[in-house]
Amino acid sequence: MEKDVIRNAALFKGLTDAEIKDALKSLGSKKLSFQKEDFILSAGEVTNFLGLLLKGSATIENNDVWGNRTILSNIKQGQFFAETYALLPNEPLAVDVIANTASEVLFIDVSHLSKPDVMKTSWGYKMIYNLLKISTGKNIILSRRSFHTAQKTIRGKVMAYLASCSLQVSSQEFDIPFDRQQLADYLNV
Repeated sequence: MEKDVIRNAALFKGLTDAEIKDALKSLGSKKLSFQKEDFILSAGEVTNFLGLLLKGSATIENNDVWGNRTILSNIKQGQFFAETYALLPNEPLAVDVIANTASEVLFIDVSHLSKPDVMKTSWGYKMIYNLLKISTGKNIILSRRSFHTAQKTIRGKVMAYLASCSLQVSSQEFDIPFDRQQLADYLNV
């Protein structure tokens, strides 16, 4: 199961099993487990590691000094997080990543991708290309969120979010990854 999640993850697209194994070893990967409501990463931390959620689910959120929570994204099994921070040395996280359920995360030190010996491997360029695709996909997700939250009324925000979900699956029937409170936090209402 875990190997399937890794093999099917966007970062490893186009890599053979042998290349994935070599990449994980060369990039100092490590697997950690978290309980529900554990902080996987905390705002203010600096990291060289991106995370791949192997099991469970997590939320990326911002908690301000007044106790207001804004949910930026929901992470499912097989998805990545913190790739932007991992690629920007010394940039502190502005968000928390919190486990929604018991979760397992594979952390991968992508700072090694810029090393000459890694760039000479059969998998180095493929992973950099895949990272670029992951990052641009996240950019689109954040753009959608700005469209949802830019609406002036709560009804407008909810309708913009639901319309976007409907478009993504090309159906008027779909599931959303949030409970009522999480949706309110995501839409800033």
